[in-house]
Formats: sequence, structure tokens, C-alpha cells
Amino acid sequence: MKIAAIIGSTRRDSYNYKIAQHIQKRYIHQFDLEILNIGELPFYNQDTENSPSPEVVTFKQKVADADAVLWVTPEYNATIPGVLKNAIDWLSRVNQVMIGKPSWIIGASMGALGTVKAQAHLRDILFAPGLSSPVLPGNEVVIGHVHHKLDDNGNLVDEGTVSFLDKVTENMVTWIEQQQTTVNH
Repeated sequence: MKIAAIIGSTRRDSYNYKIAQHIQKRYIHQFDLEILNIGELPFYNQDTENSPSPEVVTFKQKVADADAVLWVTPEYNATIPGVLKNAIDWLSRVNQVMIGKPSWIIGASMGALGTVKAQAHLRDILFAPGLSSPVLPGNEVVIGHVHHKLDDNGNLVDEGTVSFLDKVTENMVTWIEQQQTTVNH
């Protein structure tokens, strides 16, 4: 199984990037997770959507080739970051590579509520007509106080969080496989 990870932060020491790396390493035997770079995408512009830059073409192809998308987002001003919305806008136009593609949402922040508002907004966005990406209900991963749950090397070490993530990952893999079976029949 191939999963494309889209991180809503371009910050070098992003907590959300570290969470994606943890998932990439921990579940390597369950799926291939490729972390995509959205920091190089130009601003979405309808004037260029039919002849996008090579970065956009590559980004959209990697998402198209994936069995699912893992969205790992921080929360900026009670919503998703602009850089993430820009990536979504590219995905939602012309060949609309997200339609029917399963999405998995995770987010981490230093605050107590993690990324609850950003994830709710992202879920709504993913249901928009140009995206129409299903999300498995009841498997939200909201990591609050993330700075206390990582070690000095950026590894997720909080046992409760890791255990919960293990369970959600198992649910997601099963669901994505079911989605593939449904599409192929």
C-alpha cells in the first residue's frame, strides 16, 4: 500500500513533520509512506492550472499514484495553514486526483486541544466537490502538548499516544484496503 503524506507546515523543525516521520518509520512494514514537499508549489492560479509548473505536475501525480493521503496539519489561527490550502487547491482542479481517494487526518500542536479546529475544517474541505475524499469517522488523531511527547531526537515516545496511533493505523489500513476492494469490484 502506498500513502502520500502532506504536511501542513514547511517549518524545518515542524512537530507535524516529526509525527509523519514517526509514522513512516514505525509502520514501514504495513505501507510505503512518501512525505511530499508542498513548500515548493507555486500559489494556485487559475490562469496556469491547465499548464502547471513541473512541481505541481509531480505533486499531483504522486497523490494520484497513492492509495490514500495522510494529512498531518498544525493549526494556525484556528484553521489549516495557507500552504496546505494552496496544495489542496491544486489537487482540486483540472484532473481532480483526490476524488474517491481515502484521507487520513492527524495533527499535533503544543496546545491542549491539539488541532481540533484545523482538522474539522480540513474534513469539511475534503468533502468539497472538487475533492470528494472519504475520511473514516471516529479515527481522529489529535496530539496536544506534542512538545512533551517527543524525545530530544524528535521521536514520539508518549506510550498512550503511540498505542492510540497503533490502533488508528490498524483501522486505517483495514479501511483503505476495503476501499480498494470496493473500487476494484
